[in-house]
Amino acid sequence: MHTFMTLPKLDFQRTAIDMDDLQNFKRTGYCGALRSVDVGSTCSLTGWVARVRDLGGLIFIDLRDREGVVQLAFGEDSPTALLEKARSVRAEYVLAVIGTVRERSAKNLDLPTGEVEVAVAELRVLAKSETPPFEITDDCKTAESIRLKHRYLDLRRPRLQSNLLLRHRVAKLTRDYFDENGFIEIETPTLIKSTPEGARDYLVPSRVHSGKFYALPQSPQLYKQLSMVAGFDRYMQIARCYRDEDLRADRQPEFTQIDLEMSFVEQEDVISMVEGYVSLVFKSVLDLDIGAIPRMTYREAMERYGSDKPDLRYGLEIVDVTDILPDTRGIVASKLSRKQIDKLSEFSKGIGGKGVVTQTAKFITEAQQIALIERFGATGEDVILLSRDSLGQLGSLRVELAKMIGAIPKGTFKPVWILEFPFFDYDAESGEFVAMHHPFTAPMDECLEYLETDKARVRAKAYDLVLNGIELSSGSIRITEPELQGRIFRLLGLSDDEAQRKFGFLLEAFRYGAPPHGGMALGLDRLVMQLLECESLRDVVAFPKLQNASEPMTNAPDIVDANQLKDLGIALVNGETGKLADYK
Repeated sequence: MHTFMTLPKLDFQRTAIDMDDLQNFKRTGYCGALRSVDVGSTCSLTGWVARVRDLGGLIFIDLRDREGVVQLAFGEDSPTALLEKARSVRAEYVLAVIGTVRERSAKNLDLPTGEVEVAVAELRVLAKSETPPFEITDDCKTAESIRLKHRYLDLRRPRLQSNLLLRHRVAKLTRDYFDENGFIEIETPTLIKSTPEGARDYLVPSRVHSGKFYALPQSPQLYKQLSMVAGFDRYMQIARCYRDEDLRADRQPEFTQIDLEMSFVEQEDVISMVEGYVSLVFKSVLDLDIGAIPRMTYREAMERYGSDKPDLRYGLEIVDVTDILPDTRGIVASKLSRKQIDKLSEFSKGIGGKGVVTQTAKFITEAQQIALIERFGATGEDVILLSRDSLGQLGSLRVELAKMIGAIPKGTFKPVWILEFPFFDYDAESGEFVAMHHPFTAPMDECLEYLETDKARVRAKAYDLVLNGIELSSGSIRITEPELQGRIFRLLGLSDDEAQRKFGFLLEAFRYGAPPHGGMALGLDRLVMQLLECESLRDVVAFPKLQNASEPMTNAPDIVDANQLKDLGIALVNGETGKLADYK
């Protein structure tokens, strides 16, 4: 049962009488665009009321639109009717005004428009507003769940509007850059065949084909490869993708990626193209020259940082000291208290590790202490944290330590390429090897001989772009030989019949002249999130989902009419009892 909020009944007749209209009104520009060079000019503006200040004989209204805020002024020389109308205005009313730009007597240099104001000659009230459920300000303290319930109001906040305007700018830069480099944008289907790509699919039942389902694409992977077989040579798309997986701060169930594919290329060609794009974005948006992006292998990243998504903004590198203490690695930090060390040990155990000790632990001999201090180059108040945790656990500990001691700088961007990923990833639960990226990634040539005999030695022609500890982009050179692709499918546990059923169209396409090709996909949401140094993707997505993948504004997902399910031939089953649900 759903409870709906009861809205007050509107008096449409009164509203029609009280409201003005836009007849013969033409906006000349945006509120936030006015500057001192506009002094003396006449302007026509529209927007929402951010604030009203009634000083008796003077009334000031801050008018807000997507570009910013400007002060409207009504003074003693204003006609009485105009002054009274301005006095009736409230927050979030929609106004249209005509007036003259003049210099402000009390300037606000913290505001881009703070040197000017508009002396209003004509005021039109286009729409009234009830009192909003929260204040429309950037420092609003209202719970996010309430703001998302009224997202259309939340999006009026200047910071969020600025975020989405920057996202638009990045999208335009993207299309321009790839167009200038010979790419064409091809739209791929959003109702596709369900294929395994690592996460669960969102399924869409077919009414016409009873008992069969489409899937929403996790990526346009297969279609962009088929576009290469079709001869388009260079493809790009700002694509919507969907994955039914648990949400995190940097994930949403539906997201946007900058997808590209290139024919007749090797790994270096794709990396160079993407590096040029990322450099352009940082220069255009932040006026920052990121320079050449460093590279390291997957193995080096894991050994030094305990992660294939290393954050290079700080040190705290992992050091192998197994020759001094068996099965032990460590990290050195300065001025750690006993309480902080205990918290880090608890954190280690909380993620399945064994905890941490320092170089002063009772079981460490004096000779070992001296050797450790020399290995880490420790001095003065440095503390060496030692652990027998896995590299991945140590990587998480490194991040926790950096947060604890405030070692992560703001306004710093450290991208890095991670290369030579393992082709296979061992799944401890199933006891089997799975594809670390996806099954269409090509193994490195020198590793082909180990495919059947030593999967752990097989490395992939795969490359990820990581920025400040977050995977920004992932790509690879693809398999184009039908025989090798079939071989990979078999190694991943797909029978020939199953591979044919799921990917027969791809294997057949490769028999008609598939060019060598490779590509990448960059997360547009994540890229903008990083540029703005936001804590969550929800700050750069217009209408995001919550952690449980729901959207509180429209109450999606929701029940549907029983007749719709009947048309689709679908019956609902109670997940606990296994019996048909009572659905009316």
